[in-house]
Amino acid sequence: MVSPISIWRSLMFGGFSPQEWGRGSVLHRLVGWGQSWIQASVLWPHFEALGTALVAIIFIAAPFTSTTMLGIFMLLCGAFWALLTFADQPGKGLTPIHVLVFAYWCISAIAVGFSPVKMAAASGLAKLTANLCLFLLAARLLQNKQWLNRLVTVVLLVGLLVGSYGLRQQVDGVEQLATWNDPTSTLAQATRVYSFLGNPNLLAAYLVPMTGLSLSALVVWRRWWPKLLGATMVIVNLLCLFFTQSRGGWLAVLALGATFLALCYFWWLPQLPKFWQRWSLPLAIAVAVILGGGALIAVEPIRLRAMSIFAGREDSSNNFRINVWEGVKAMIRARPIIGIGPGNEAFNQIYPYYMRPRFTALSAYSIYLEILVETGVVGFTCMLWLLAVTLGKGVELVKRCRQTLAPEGIWIMGALAAIIGLLVHGMVDTVWYRPPVSTLWWLLVAIVASQWASAQARLEASKEENEDKPLLAS
Repeated sequence: MVSPISIWRSLMFGGFSPQEWGRGSVLHRLVGWGQSWIQASVLWPHFEALGTALVAIIFIAAPFTSTTMLGIFMLLCGAFWALLTFADQPGKGLTPIHVLVFAYWCISAIAVGFSPVKMAAASGLAKLTANLCLFLLAARLLQNKQWLNRLVTVVLLVGLLVGSYGLRQQVDGVEQLATWNDPTSTLAQATRVYSFLGNPNLLAAYLVPMTGLSLSALVVWRRWWPKLLGATMVIVNLLCLFFTQSRGGWLAVLALGATFLALCYFWWLPQLPKFWQRWSLPLAIAVAVILGGGALIAVEPIRLRAMSIFAGREDSSNNFRINVWEGVKAMIRARPIIGIGPGNEAFNQIYPYYMRPRFTALSAYSIYLEILVETGVVGFTCMLWLLAVTLGKGVELVKRCRQTLAPEGIWIMGALAAIIGLLVHGMVDTVWYRPPVSTLWWLLVAIVASQWASAQARLEASKEENEDKPLLAS
């Protein structure tokens, strides 16, 4: 009889070996065909640097440029990844995350075939493909610890610019481009900053990964000046996120903070004295509760925005989302298995047939409902599987890195905390579907995938070395 533990281990790809999978895969045998070419290539020694520069350009441009331009650069990432892959050794860089990402892409492609609006869904598939091209190249390049640190530093510097401009909007005032506050609330005329992104909720979603990675940077960077820069990034990101007045963003950063705190406790637990091993976490939780409760009592904007979460339909924003969700649920019931196909264009063409009167929307205002609409129960199950494997492998990597106090473990902790934060924010907003945030989302997943691939490569090399020792001895 198969035990539940063995089933779970299989679902989490326990014992997955990239080398064995590569040897058994017909498609993966194409990998390595370019090895003879790279020996004569002048550019090959600089390919990782060139690829990292290409990825960095995307994150530098994401908050400021058009979707079309970013899409072109992402597709270039796909071409670059293909060159690197065909020159690699079979199995190198392959992870369970890659397998599930490919599975989700295949489901999305099938959903296009069954979509009632095939051309619109094909456009959405193209956007998804572009994002996955970015993921593939980033996951390949970030196996190099040097490029991991450099790329994350570039991303954080761009985030510092975006957050600083948001703080300037708070100080100088800025025109409110839409009715983002409940007109009946005492905060109806309050300023909500949006920096270069044009929407406070989108800015909040952008700042969540920046907060997670800047917390990691504060720990990883060793010298005082880099640490001071990391601390500045954390403060700017948190302050700017606060001034967005995004309730989803606030909940996200609370979830992020709790996750990062728990991972830090796990990371440093063996090094703590016995007293702090027992009491550090309860004391940290108590301090967090006291500070949170004090903020709710003393800071009026926090109190009013927090109370509005529980106001139900009495809050105009809540009422709008509830009505949109009702229409979206009807869409899901109409096509529950494989959905209507990926992308906002497909959504915009189908939603008017199911919407409540006067409640037009460009998305489902929930990543979970959006995935169910686009790819049905099949795609939603695959995405949950992908998330579970990503988080599970991430925690596994933190355990491994803790044994040697490798700094990559801290980056993974920040990535995992940011992933949790975006998943919380995604409950009430479609935060994955705008390039400034979607690129960061796939970077977070790529960080986990890249470090799993790097750790697995070291493990495979160690196994081969141990297997060769008896032969050498004889």
